[in-house]
Amino acid sequence: MTAGTTDGYLLGGRLRYAQPESGFRTGIEPVLLAASIPARTGEHVLEAGTGAGAALLCLCARVPGVRAVGIEIDHALARVAGENARANGFSSFGIIADAIETAALPKPFDHALANPPYHAPDGTESPVGARETAKRGSDALMRVWINRLGKSLRSRGSLTLIIQAGMVPACLAAMTEADTPCTSLFPLWPKSGRAAKLVLLRGVRQARTQMRLMQGLTLHEPDGSFTREAQAILREGAELDIERT
Repeated sequence: MTAGTTDGYLLGGRLRYAQPESGFRTGIEPVLLAASIPARTGEHVLEAGTGAGAALLCLCARVPGVRAVGIEIDHALARVAGENARANGFSSFGIIADAIETAALPKPFDHALANPPYHAPDGTESPVGARETAKRGSDALMRVWINRLGKSLRSRGSLTLIIQAGMVPACLAAMTEADTPCTSLFPLWPKSGRAAKLVLLRGVRQARTQMRLMQGLTLHEPDGSFTREAQAILREGAELDIERT
C-alpha cells in the first residue's frame, strides 16, 4: 500500500483498489459510468479525470483486452491509478499525468468517458486541495472537457458522462458544439418516485439522430438497499445498456 492511501475493493471484491485516505473518495458514480461504456475487446477508451482509476478498472474487468488511457491532473493520484492497474494485472491500462485541456492524446479513440467536476464555481471551497481540484467546475470548464473528449473520438465513437441533473443543459449544448451530440439521456433514480440527481449522457461523434429520454435505473429500494439491477452492476460487474429501449 502506498503511503497516504487505504486499500479496498471494487465490484464485490473482484478488484483491488487503493485510494487516498483523505480528500476525494470514490462513490458509485465511476462504477455506474464504467458499466455503461459500450466497449469491445481491443477498442481504445479514454477517460478524463480518472482519479485513482475506479472507472477504467471496472471497465477492464468487464471487457478483457480493452485498451484504456486515463488522464489525471493530480500526479500523486495518477501514480495510485497506475499501481491499481498493475495490482489487478491490467497491462493495457495507461495513465497520463496531465490536464485533459493540454494532454497529448495518442490516437483517435473508440470511446471516451468522464465524471467531470460539478461543484459550482461560487460554492463553498473544500479545505482539502485534492477534493477541490477534483470537483470544482464551471460551464466553461465543462465545454473544454467535452470539446477535447469529443474531438478525440473516431467518427461514430461514443462519449459518456455521468453528471448532476442540473448540468444537463450546459452539457447538451457543449456536446452539440463538439459535434458529438447527445443521443441518450438516462436518469439514475435514487428511489422509485424520487427526482433523479444524477444522469448518464451518451453522445456519438458526428451523429445525426435525435436524443432519446430513456427509462433509467432505480438505484435503491424503499428500505435503502440497492435494487437487484443496481446490485448486479455495483457488485457483480454487469453491463448497463443505457440505449436499450
